[in-house]
Amino acid sequence: MSRQLRRNGGDGSLADMNTDPSCIFCKIVAGEAPAAIVAEDEVTLAFMDINPLTPGHLLVIPREHHESIATIRGSVLSHMVLIGQWLAAALRASPEIRTEGINLYLADGSAAGQEVPHSHLHLVPRWPGDGFRIRAERTWSPGPGDLEEMAAQIRDAATD
Repeated sequence: MSRQLRRNGGDGSLADMNTDPSCIFCKIVAGEAPAAIVAEDEVTLAFMDINPLTPGHLLVIPREHHESIATIRGSVLSHMVLIGQWLAAALRASPEIRTEGINLYLADGSAAGQEVPHSHLHLVPRWPGDGFRIRAERTWSPGPGDLEEMAAQIRDAATD
């Protein structure tokens, strides 16, 4: 399934998109920086991560510049995930890329580990003993009622 970029103006053309000229991912979208492209369409671009955690590690990005998932249209974010699902199946079907599992990872903000300020979804092929670890220390133990109170705060802050 090959997806081609539509460059013929109108809604969704490169000229109409939100971009950041200093962003390396925007430069890749514009063809101004090199990347090993895996798939592309009018909404997303998928390419190999230049600092892979494991062989086959790739990224799916929206063509438009968004530093946070909070500003991405729902249809674009959904499309990124669908492309990620399709590419996860391709990774599993690739006989030369060891893939016994896959982590999909999206860090939102530098405090969450986002290194490039352009929203992106990581697909990381996994297998036992691959050396990749996600480690976390519990920093908070909720007391009675804390979770319900926090849920109420989030519900109150949520907008449609």
